Amino acid sequence: MSGRKIAGIAAIAILSALVALFVYTRFLDEPFKTGNAGMEEQVPAHFTNVFSVPQEGLVDFSEVAENIVHTVVHVKTKTIQNYSYRNPIMEFFYGEQYSRPREVKGYGSGVIVSSDGYIITNNHVIEGADEVDVTLNDNRTFHANVIGRDPSTDIAVLKIDSKGLPYVRYGDSDELKLGQWVIAIGNPFNLTSTVTAGIVSAKGRSLGILDSQYRIESFIQTDAALNVGNSGGALVNTSGELVGITTAIISPSGAYAGNSFAIPINIVRKVVEDLQEYGEVQRAIIGVNIIDVTSELAEQENIDNLKGVYVTDIVSGGAAEEAGMKTGDIIINFDGKKTDTAAELQERVSRKRPGDRVRVVVMRNNKRHEYDIVLRNLAGGTDVVVAGEDSGVIFGVRLEPLTLADKSEYRVNTGMKVTGVQDGRFQDLGIREGYIILEVNGEEINSYKDIKNATRDGAELESLKGLQSNGTYFSYQFRK
Repeated sequence: MSGRKIAGIAAIAILSALVALFVYTRFLDEPFKTGNAGMEEQVPAHFTNVFSVPQEGLVDFSEVAENIVHTVVHVKTKTIQNYSYRNPIMEFFYGEQYSRPREVKGYGSGVIVSSDGYIITNNHVIEGADEVDVTLNDNRTFHANVIGRDPSTDIAVLKIDSKGLPYVRYGDSDELKLGQWVIAIGNPFNLTSTVTAGIVSAKGRSLGILDSQYRIESFIQTDAALNVGNSGGALVNTSGELVGITTAIISPSGAYAGNSFAIPINIVRKVVEDLQEYGEVQRAIIGVNIIDVTSELAEQENIDNLKGVYVTDIVSGGAAEEAGMKTGDIIINFDGKKTDTAAELQERVSRKRPGDRVRVVVMRNNKRHEYDIVLRNLAGGTDVVVAGEDSGVIFGVRLEPLTLADKSEYRVNTGMKVTGVQDGRFQDLGIREGYIILEVNGEEINSYKDIKNATRDGAELESLKGLQSNGTYFSYQFRK
């Protein structure tokens, strides 16, 4: 063989070897990769986490949902409203305005919490309703009686006449952690038994959505989808325990937009027990006005720590004043638990009843002070409030005793405050929420029982005296 042929064969062999080596190192042998090794190595790890590992660790909601869905009911309300419209023919016979009743229907959700038919829902679901019906998950429908309601927490308790019902167990909302899975069940848009899931996004949210003077807002925030009709439904943990009552969303459009809110069950449970036992919520108060400590307030008042609850005012004659607390105190601990925000403090106080003794720790001029305080009711006493004696509804308005703050503000010692207005005689007279009724039929009024006695249980109304919200007196006399 000639030298030229040998050289050609050698060249081809060398070239083939080089090509083989290139292919091997470029595509087959991973350790010899070129470029950013860190970025290259992260890709398979990322896909492994997403597609392989969770097959054993995925949270399965099916069993919890299947059990809890039978404890969530569809609440339907009916309200008869009068409205006026112009009709020349009817005006000829009946005057300038002719009123015709109109039926308004509403809907929401509720949660069965006992086998004998006690149901929790939101106050705003049933407020003002003339009829309340409940449809169970098995399509049975019952008329529901309103046992009690509490605008301050937006909770109401219903009762249906049935036995052996499935019900949900109470959990502990204090044990909820950020990022923990929760499940929401309700009836959005009248679609019954709808289940959604999400995580706990935040706790202790105050939204300013409740109108009551003594509102308690310390919501659980989640990203479980809620819509109109979910109000009053169940928020449960992965063990199937009730940890909240779904209540509200924040949305620019009125539909779910990523944030939903529930009332913690540790607030709800105490309200429900009070309404069942007394017919009224036993509202305990410290006797202070409070705000959160902000950076601006800290700079203004030379406060070292941004955590705690700042006391802006002390109610005269209240429990805090009697114990020795002062304006400018910063409450950092209530009943053995630290309080970083006003919402946290309100939530913890809401679980107490008048007459309970608690220890309150405050910072004053960067020094620690501790006080033992006996909590009081809104009227300044330590007794429980029983429905039908101290507050109630008559002539279409809800009346409650004056608080110490009310008596101080309006400089009166007697009277009842209007805390809600529905269709009725007082509404026709222009009585509004916040008004104070001082006398009825010439008799001083200090309790709901007084006004019932003065009017023969709502049968007679001859005269009425009181104060408007701005402090102006009003007086009415009626012909017999």
